[in-house]
Amino acid sequence: MGVVTQPDKPVGRKQVLTPPPVKVLAQQHGIQVVQPLTLRRPAAVTALQRFQADLGIVAAYGKILPGDLLAVPRLGHLNVHASLLPRWRGAWPIGAAILAGDPETGVTIMQLDEGMDTGPTLDSRAEPIRPDDTTASLEQRLATLGAGLLLDVLPQYLDGKVTARPQDDVAATYCHPVRKADGLIDWAQPSSQIVRQVRAMQPWPVAHTTWDGKQLLVLRSRTSPSAAPQEATAPATPGTVVASGKGAAVTTGDGLLVLDEVQLEGRSPTPIKSFVNGYRAFIGSRLGMP
Repeated sequence: MGVVTQPDKPVGRKQVLTPPPVKVLAQQHGIQVVQPLTLRRPAAVTALQRFQADLGIVAAYGKILPGDLLAVPRLGHLNVHASLLPRWRGAWPIGAAILAGDPETGVTIMQLDEGMDTGPTLDSRAEPIRPDDTTASLEQRLATLGAGLLLDVLPQYLDGKVTARPQDDVAATYCHPVRKADGLIDWAQPSSQIVRQVRAMQPWPVAHTTWDGKQLLVLRSRTSPSAAPQEATAPATPGTVVASGKGAAVTTGDGLLVLDEVQLEGRSPTPIKSFVNGYRAFIGSRLGMP
C-alpha cells in the first residue's frame, strides 16, 4: 500500500515549502509516499509498480493519468469525483456548480480511463447546494459524502457485484481549472451572478475588484430584496457604491448588490458597516476603476 501525491509546493507570501495534506496524514500512519514531478515518465510507473497494488483510488489529484499508469493495478483505478457526472467534468466541479446556480451537486465513483472524467460510473450520491455555500464549505461536505460512498461501493466492486454504467457524453458539461482572473468582478453582470461568483471563488482566488487604486476583496454579499429610499436615487452606472442602511451596496447590471464583508489590500477582513465608518469616501465612489 502507498500514496502518490503532488510534490511539496511553496505556500503563502513567504513561499514556505509545504507538503500536501494527504502526505502528512500518510506519514502519520507510516504509509509510504511517492511524489513524482510528472506522471509521464517511466519512473512514475516504476514507483507505482513497487506498491504491487490491486486497485488504485484517485481523489482530487489534478492531473490526467496516462494509460501506462492506469494499467498498473490489475483492477484499474476508481476515482471519487465531486459532481454528478456527466455534469461538470474537469478540475473545478464544485465551484462551477455554485457559479452556474445549480440547485444540487454530489459525488460520483467512476472507473478512470484516459479521458477527462469520461469513464463509466459505479454509483453517485446527491447533495443540495445551500444558499450560503462557498466552494470551501461545499467541498467539506462532499469530501465526507464521497468517502462514505467509496466505502459502500468498494466491497461490491472487489466482489464483482457492481455494474459500471457508461456516461451520456451528449449531456456532459466541462469546467476549466479556476484562475486568478476568474475572481475579477464585472459589475455589469446581474447581481445574482456576482453573488454566486463571490461564493464560488472562496477560498481561492476570492472575488475581487479595485477601489482607490487598491485591490478590494468581496468576501460576503447578497442581492438586495428591495430598494431603500436612498438606494432608489442611486446612479445607474455599474460599480457605483451607494448607501444601504448603515452599510453599502453596489449597482450592478440589474440592480443592487449588498456588501456584507470586504477586505482592502493590506488590511484584515472587515464587516461593511465598519468599513464604511473607516472610509467615508467609499460611498459615492466607483469600484473597478484603475
